[in-house]
Amino acid sequence: MEQHLVPSAEGADYLVELSNVVRQTSIGPRGPRSLHRLALVLRALTELTGDSDVSVYLVADTSLLGGHREFGDPAEVRRLRGWVADGLVEEVDDADERILDLARMTGTRVVTGDQYVDHRVEHPWIQGNTWQFLRPEPRPDGSVAVVPMDMGVRTEAEISYRMELAALKKQGLLGPARTPLTEVIMRNWRCPEPRCTLYDVHRGDRVLLPRMRRGVPTCELHGTSLTDEGPRPAAAQLKVVIDRTCVARYTLDEGSEAHVGRLPGPEGIALHSLLSPEVAAQVSRRHVAVSARGGTVLVRDVSTYGTRMRRAGRRGAPGPWETLPPGSDRSFRPGDEVELAPGVVLTRSGRRFPAELADAWRTEAGGIAVPPTAAAPTRRV
Repeated sequence: MEQHLVPSAEGADYLVELSNVVRQTSIGPRGPRSLHRLALVLRALTELTGDSDVSVYLVADTSLLGGHREFGDPAEVRRLRGWVADGLVEEVDDADERILDLARMTGTRVVTGDQYVDHRVEHPWIQGNTWQFLRPEPRPDGSVAVVPMDMGVRTEAEISYRMELAALKKQGLLGPARTPLTEVIMRNWRCPEPRCTLYDVHRGDRVLLPRMRRGVPTCELHGTSLTDEGPRPAAAQLKVVIDRTCVARYTLDEGSEAHVGRLPGPEGIALHSLLSPEVAAQVSRRHVAVSARGGTVLVRDVSTYGTRMRRAGRRGAPGPWETLPPGSDRSFRPGDEVELAPGVVLTRSGRRFPAELADAWRTEAGGIAVPPTAAAPTRRV
């Protein structure tokens, strides 16, 4: 295999996400990790290109060798360590991010089985890409083919969902059954270092999730055990989308209720300044009430003119519009849309309450539109 490995991405015919290939159990021998799967991929690339000297640049997570006991053959571990020492494998904390940076800069094709859904905000060029990514696929005879992978266009809700889960995984906050550790996520934490504000909801602009180290919530900066400060305040983000453009964002706190409409009053979300006079005439002063209770967001029609709602489908595609029964609370999940008037939509971002996130991890398969305008203002209600 060594004859195909090069020490520079610029000199490679293909980029290979080694961690993904080594762990792809649908090809090669049994077991969670096998370097023989790379040999099968190299053979497939040779067949695809007709070039017996086809070259690849390998990128791997540090966790690949960190889990060396999952390799069936200790000789493979020694061989892989030798490649790292010789500069034939670039070992990084996040192979996904490195591979995508290299692919964007060089235009080189990537061999992987990953759809990179959680990286599509910072790498929007992945959306709709049908040529740059190749997936290893097993053949009946045990050999492997590498075939172009259509990356598709995913909804904003799924991107946010996958980004949330990736953040939990990075912090060690996924349990043995690959479900979030809600008993940690739903608590508020404080670093014993007096000047540290990374986890302080009162002093920090952005509150981080704790990192689990040996089963203990730990400060990312100081490495000290965090102190439990009680339940974490929950929040959901609402977005106002007018003519398919996000024009404003608002944060809804747990236990609160906000009326949304033309001029709902000082505690509500007023849309009057965002609407043309013709459209504003079709929106009630108080059109819908949105509340957050027990980690669930609810929406209720309180309008004169009526309200429609459609659910986000399993793969992110919207379902049919349905009329909201007046005065009845309905669950309002990430990706759902509530239409107040033609072209005026209230929706939720993909970011979930911790309780929603845990449930979604167990039940959703996921389904990406390019995220709306990032510069839209945010206000807490």
